[in-house]
Amino acid sequence: MSMAVTKRSQMPPNVRHDELMSAHTSWRVGGPADLFFKPAAVVELAQFLRELPPDLPVHWIGLGSNTLVRDGGIRGAVICTTDLERAIERIDPKRVRVTAGVPCTAFARQCVRYKLGPAAFFAGIPGSLGGALAMNAGAFGGATWDHLEQVETIDRRGELRARARDAYEIGYRSVCGPAEEWFVAATFHFELDEGAQLSDISQMVKQRGNTQPIGQPSCGSVFKNPPGNFAGRLIEAAGLKGARIGGAVVSTKHANFILNDRQARAADIEALIEHIRATVRERSGVELELEVRVIGMEQKP
Repeated sequence: MSMAVTKRSQMPPNVRHDELMSAHTSWRVGGPADLFFKPAAVVELAQFLRELPPDLPVHWIGLGSNTLVRDGGIRGAVICTTDLERAIERIDPKRVRVTAGVPCTAFARQCVRYKLGPAAFFAGIPGSLGGALAMNAGAFGGATWDHLEQVETIDRRGELRARARDAYEIGYRSVCGPAEEWFVAATFHFELDEGAQLSDISQMVKQRGNTQPIGQPSCGSVFKNPPGNFAGRLIEAAGLKGARIGGAVVSTKHANFILNDRQARAADIEALIEHIRATVRERSGVELELEVRVIGMEQKP
């Protein structure tokens, strides 16, 4: 840990040192972060960012899905957005502003109450809006940025700004935009849909539960779907359902899910990821791309 990081007296009182990330990720694995901060307000977040050494790496996490933190932990600061204000505001009949810490399922339900659509698909995205914005997450044929109008960001200097959608290059499960900025809110434009019903979301959640290992430690989908195909189908065709390395196992319910079973380490999960990629490449010639992000250091022997 750098000298700048060890000056604890300069940090806010709610900054934790050497915080185990296994308590903050849906895979329930991950070593310690040098600094771990859960701001309660954007103004507190801005102040924290301004006081950080400019060369200190910063990582962001919401509900901890779609992230694998290695066993050696994270050098630098981790900012967790789950304590930030959760707000959904109807700006006009078709536009909704939502803060980054709102769970996607909660956003879906509120939009359906507003009779706006298509928004119900957000109920199929694990995690919060901030993470969904960062990777253009999607479910049931919809994607986060399909109906996005503008985003609000914060940078390393703690400065806030609004950016239009065209400031970003958007692809399948990818978002490329200004460096060293992170999403704190977004405004969406939907259409009025008088037929929208909460039962639609209930049906989607039921369908998700029937086809995915909900309630077990995982990150959601591990790999992106290749063009014209499905990662889960390729993994299953390679005979990898139930494949195991240590405490990490490929779900027998949906092959694009890796579960933490029997106290897996992050190293087990990462090794199983590479085994899946190599086997699918050998069997089908397809190179699977990660949807999950892998961060942190490998644990030293």
